[in-house]
Amino acid sequence: MANWVMFLLVGLAAGWLSTRIMKHRELDLFGSLFLGVLGALLGGFVFRLFGIATTNWLGALLCATLGAMALIWLVRYFSGRK
Repeated sequence: MANWVMFLLVGLAAGWLSTRIMKHRELDLFGSLFLGVLGALLGGFVFRLFGIATTNWLGALLCATLGAMALIWLVRYFSGRK
């Protein structure tokens, strides 16, 4: 149970951080959580492809934030926005 709570907290923080770094529009709590969780899944998949493992919460936060930033970039790229 504690792992799920940590996963959600890291996802929330990653969603918030990625919107600040990418200067994306402000998201509400659920939007940030959703973006961060999807970013964690994408980041974890890409990290595993390259043989990179995250072993603590800081690595998980970095992985999720990079994944969320990639999602924001992909949405901007395919929607034609800069």
